Amino acid sequence: MTVFAISDLHMPAHEKPMDIFGPQWENHVARIADDWKANVTDDDIVLLPGDLTWAMQLEAALEDIRFVGGLPGRKIILRGNHDYWWSAIGRVRRSLPEGMYALQNDYIVLDDIVFAGSRGWTIPMGEDADPNDVKIYTRERMRLEMSLKGAREKYPDAKLVTMMHYPPLTDTAEGFSDILEAYNVDHCVYGHLHGAALYGAIKGLRGRVRYHQVSCDGLGFKLYRLNLEQQDEEVSVDHQSLCGAEEG
Repeated sequence: MTVFAISDLHMPAHEKPMDIFGPQWENHVARIADDWKANVTDDDIVLLPGDLTWAMQLEAALEDIRFVGGLPGRKIILRGNHDYWWSAIGRVRRSLPEGMYALQNDYIVLDDIVFAGSRGWTIPMGEDADPNDVKIYTRERMRLEMSLKGAREKYPDAKLVTMMHYPPLTDTAEGFSDILEAYNVDHCVYGHLHGAALYGAIKGLRGRVRYHQVSCDGLGFKLYRLNLEQQDEEVSVDHQSLCGAEEG
């Protein structure tokens, strides 16, 4: 069993083709699917931390959900800031095909690995931070902690992988990282960033947590393979030269 991750598929759902953001996005869903089918088996797990589809309503999102559900492997999805179709969690879960799971402020266990997480939010900076951002950020910290606390109380020694949509930290702000450290998270995968915003994305080991930035354009529209046993690599900041839209 291998764990893969890829975020921000922004599937068209006949709503908003992504090639308007640059030629690198042309035919991106088919390219992702080709790589997926070439590398993922039915025993594998694929993490999809947010912005799956541009659809505005669940009914409109079903075509994209079923397309992803028909690809190999077991899938865990998380809500992103553009997943407006994501309504009540019970309704979302009832709509998912077999082998596809929705994570929302809670956790799931597959093959003795615990997957937990929450959407997150923009990290407020300084006294001039938008009060609404501060309010949502504070709420999202509580939701993340609720997810991780539940996971660790039931599975104190298990491998713990956290999914977030927004970056959990930056090179200048610790953000959610104190919560991840407190609950002994092993790996954190996140998306949201695109193009030029991938400058400065945190990757690698910081403290005890290993961070993985998995926005699909930053991966060249290929799935990212998590090495769950990787040890002792220092944290890095991604200064790869990229262009295009900044945040998804």
